[in-house]
This record gives sequence, structure tokens and C-alpha cells, in this order.
Amino acid sequence: MIRIAKIALFAAAAMTPVAYAAVEVIGKMTPAEPITHARIATLPIGQQRAWNVYLDKSVGLMEADKAALAAERADGTLPTPVSPPTGPSGGSGMPLDKPAGWYAGADARHVADNIVSFQTPAGGWGKNVDRTGPVRARGEHYVPIEKLPANAKSDMSDENWSYVGTIDNNATTTELRFLARAQAAAPGAEGNAYRESFLKGIRYLLNAQFPNGGWPQVYPLQGGYHDALTFNDDALSSVVGVLAEVARHQGDYAFVSDQLALEAKAACNKAIQLILKTQVVIDGKRTVWGQQHDALTLAPAGARNFEPVALSSDESADLLVFLMKQAGRSPSVDAAVADGVNWLKAHAIHGFVFEKGPDGRKLVAKPGAGPIWSRYYDIQTGKPIFGDRDRTIHTDVNELSAERRNGYSWYNNGPAKALATYDKWVAKK
Repeated sequence: MIRIAKIALFAAAAMTPVAYAAVEVIGKMTPAEPITHARIATLPIGQQRAWNVYLDKSVGLMEADKAALAAERADGTLPTPVSPPTGPSGGSGMPLDKPAGWYAGADARHVADNIVSFQTPAGGWGKNVDRTGPVRARGEHYVPIEKLPANAKSDMSDENWSYVGTIDNNATTTELRFLARAQAAAPGAEGNAYRESFLKGIRYLLNAQFPNGGWPQVYPLQGGYHDALTFNDDALSSVVGVLAEVARHQGDYAFVSDQLALEAKAACNKAIQLILKTQVVIDGKRTVWGQQHDALTLAPAGARNFEPVALSSDESADLLVFLMKQAGRSPSVDAAVADGVNWLKAHAIHGFVFEKGPDGRKLVAKPGAGPIWSRYYDIQTGKPIFGDRDRTIHTDVNELSAERRNGYSWYNNGPAKALATYDKWVAKK
């Protein structure tokens, strides 16, 4: 557990915005640090070898990815387009709820072929792609080239090589789930390519797992906040969900080897222990989790310019639901869940809505509304905080620039699901 001592938490009544009329900029967002050999050297001696091996392997895989693309372009000609067009956030064209027979049809086969064609040499996939599009042409980039805002370029060491293998926005995990369905509908030789791609993708996830049990947002490592242990957008829980299916070795996943199933199970167990270890403890009391945590120190970490170091309600709600879904019960899981749920209850906001008006989205009073939760809560005070593009951290969402105020989900009701799940979970004891 990440322990933070001597910090006074505010009472639940302070969680309504009306309780702090003094609006201020309370600081600047601190960029997350990448994983480097220099930082690894500060770890206890017993931990350094595993991390150095991990980092060296990541560097080698990225070099191999780049070399493979360069080899395809060696004759100087480039395909059209140079990279696949960006699709909707989270990707599309990969439904996982169709009848089993649909996955044997031409439409599903085309999607599966697209997935196989865009798999990186390291074994992962990029994000935000429409998988109903054409299969990859020789020399085409593995991922859409992301066009970043001018003031965000410092977050990226190489704009043309970003998110080349990622678990962000359900990437890689969705492709793997779709391939599992497609191969089950093609039990003969015609499904071998899907099975091979799936197994390569699972090996990718196992390679990407940190020595301490977490996962970075991007692998091979990209640097910056992408190297952090990522809970954001349910990334870790999505990965563990796929690995848990492999570990169960049933249904669409029955074709995997016994050895791979055992490796997947071990990876899941390691991840669960990491979740428990990273729950932030303040003055001896468990709270919740950050959106991401530093991979080496495990302390909550920032991400993009407007995503400060903080406790995160939505990601924490997902982690609590994830823990409650795990088979078996233990005192450590029971305590982690109970304390996390109590924290969410204490930090619920009533009587306000975050809604669109003449001046864009703003937080406004509305009697009887709620509960909602701020996306971020300051670790030092327990109050909601909000980040802007210039890395300033604010106490009032209405004081943000219009672009950020309207372009991010600063409030959510996701924790309500965790609270409802908890009531059912407790009843099963």
C-alpha cells in the first residue's frame, strides 16, 4: 500500500463545491517520469536486475518494430495511405456479442484478417482503428499517426512512433477477444492464422507486464507518462480480464496450452497483489487509487498536462468492481474493498450537475441532483481538483479554459455502480 502520513482529510460535507468558494490555482502539474536505467539504479539491489532486464527487452522490441517497418520501406516507395485512418475512440468493427455463427462469416473473417495484418512485430496493436477497413499494405504504419496539439508535443519523444502497441482505449485486449471468437468459428487450418496471432498477442501482454505486476500504457515503452502503471480507462483490469479467460482455458480459449494458461494465471495473481499494494493509505486508512502510478515508486503519478497527480474516482470504482468479481475471498481484499467504498461514499457530491449551457459545460447547483464524483481529488486535501492545458491545477472546474472544460469528463457517476455492486457483494458473505 502507498502510505501518506500526517494529512488531514476533509469531512464529507466539504465534498460539495459550495463549501470552498475561494477559487485558486494551487500548483502546476508535474510530468510523470519514464523508466530509465538511472532510475532503476535507485531501487533496492534485489529489484534492479529484473527491471534492467525488462527495460532492455523493451528497447530491443521497439528497435525490432522500427526495423521491420523500415525494411518494408527500403525501396523508397510508400503505400497510400501511409498509416490507417484514425477511427472512433476505443476502435470499432470488433463486436464481441454476435451469435457464434456470425464469426464464421465473411464480415467477421475480414475483421480478423485486418487485425492479424496490423499486429506489430512485438505482438500488440495500436488504438482507435476501424477494423472493418482494408488489411494492412506492405510498408503501411502499424498504427494511425496521432496529430498532437502543439502544446502537447513535449509529451511525445517521436510523434510518428506513438502508441505502437498499447492497452489504451481497449486496444490489444479487444483485438485478442475478437480473435478468440474468430478462431473458435474456424477450427481447421483456416483458423491457424488467428490462433497464431492470438498467442503472439498474449505473449505480448506477458512480456509487457512489469516485474511488480502492473502494465504500462504503451509497450514497448514510449517514455513519459506512457511508462506509468496504468489504471486509466480500465486498462489494467481489461488486460487481466483477457488473461483470466486464458487461465480458465475454456470455451473460445480452450485451444491455448496448459503452460500458457498457467503463465496467465500467475500474471493475474501478480496483478491483483499489485492493486492491493497501490491502494493509497492516508494516516493509516486506505483510500482509493490514482489514475496511474509511477512504475518504480508506485506513488500516484500525473499523465497529460491536464491530468495531475491525484486520487481518481472513476478508475478506483473500476478497480473495486474488479476486486469484487474475483473468485474467492480474503481478508486483504475484503478490507481493501470496504475502505475504498467508504471513501467513495464520503466523497460523493450532491446537489450539483456538470452540464452544457450557453457558455459550455459548467458545474451548476441543482437541488436533489447527484450523486456525482469529481474525476480527481487532491491527495493532500481530499478536495476536487482540475487541470488545464498549461499544467495549472485548479480548485474550480468553471475556471478552466473553455477547451479543457468542455473537452474532458471532469465529473462522473461511475462510482455509483461500485456502490451498488458492493451492496450485493456484502450480501453474499
